[in-house]
Parts: sequence; C-alpha cells; structure tokens
Amino acid sequence: MMQVNVTGGEISREERAAYIARANSKYAIGTVQAMDIHVDGEYVDLHYHLTPRPFSRIRRITGYLVGDMSHWNDAKAAEERDRVKHL
Repeated sequence: MMQVNVTGGEISREERAAYIARANSKYAIGTVQAMDIHVDGEYVDLHYHLTPRPFSRIRRITGYLVGDMSHWNDAKAAEERDRVKHL
C-alpha cells in the first residue's frame, strides 16, 4: 500500500483516493512508493517518491550500440581492446 502524507490542510477520503488513482494511472502500479500532498488553499502540490529502477548505459563502440560486450565474439572484443581511446 502506498504511503500518503498530507500537509497544509485536510482532504477527503475520496480526494485522497483520486490522487492515488492518478498516481497509479500515470506510473506503473507499484512504481510509486509514497506520495506527499501539500494543500495550499484551493490548490494541491503532489510529489511522488518512485522506486529506483536499474539503469543500463548504452555506448557506441566500433560502430555498434551496446550495453556491454558480453555477447561479442573474440575478434570483435579484440577490435575494441586495440582501438585508440580518446579521453
């Protein structure tokens, strides 16, 4: 269940449920860990706390877009190892 923190005022259960439904429709269910709702008169500010997702870097090496070289054969790995690297 998502943790919801309300500050600056009070909101109804229906309004709270609507903000949770909006978060679940905007992001995949289970992606939002918590939500902060700040009430400012007639306006509200929503802040979502999302679960961290693994990040995979993609690089261009010897003309190929790759994340890693684990699937390369020996010749292609040697080509990458022998190339001049510019820093």
